[in-house]
Amino acid sequence: MRKLWLALGLIIGLGGAGLLVSSGPTIAGFYADMVLNSKAEKRGMPPVVFPHWLHRIEFKCKVCHPAIFEMRSGSNDIDMSKIISGQFCGKCHNGTISWKPVQCARCHSGQPGLTTGPLLGVK
Repeated sequence: MRKLWLALGLIIGLGGAGLLVSSGPTIAGFYADMVLNSKAEKRGMPPVVFPHWLHRIEFKCKVCHPAIFEMRSGSNDIDMSKIISGQFCGKCHNGTISWKPVQCARCHSGQPGLTTGPLLGVK
């Protein structure tokens, strides 16, 4: 049954990702996708687009909230050195539980100018 849900989530996710990429001048997030850009552009990187919907397919909220991430926009002081040292995203993205954060564009995929917060109807 888990494989069925995973396959269904992947199909929906790929369709959703296609809508996110091909939505023209308006970007619409899915299931509380988030933009993290309080530091990225200041450091010469595109904003991070966090696919919350993809993580929710596999995990319950309590896996990450509030132990790893506070549920208030801007309240988590995330940066790459903390992620690499195993904090925030690095709790799972460590090469053992999930892929290591070594391909920048996997996360830093937002368009310049996006502001931190939910990715819903951003122009």
